[in-house]
Amino acid sequence: MKRTVAKKRYTASDMRAVSNNPEWTRSDFAKAKPFDEVFPTMRKGRGPNRAPTKKLVSLRLSAEVLKHFKADGPGWQTRIDETLVKIVKRKSY
Repeated sequence: MKRTVAKKRYTASDMRAVSNNPEWTRSDFAKAKPFDEVFPTMRKGRGPNRAPTKKLVSLRLSAEVLKHFKADGPGWQTRIDETLVKIVKRKSY
């Protein structure tokens, strides 16, 4: 069963809290600089994986397996991987 998340509605109080932020003018846009230029040492995103330990694959799983792993929420793909690693280790000894 799919859960729906209620959308956040902005209140009049929320709008008043940010109303002191004026709209940008042409002059403001002309003076704006790119993020990398303003913050050259700040890293954006996660960046490349230096030593990839996993491979991207496409895999078809039964509905029963997906339901089982997705039932515990986010991280279900990691849990499937951990389960498969345990099975491989058990079989290789």
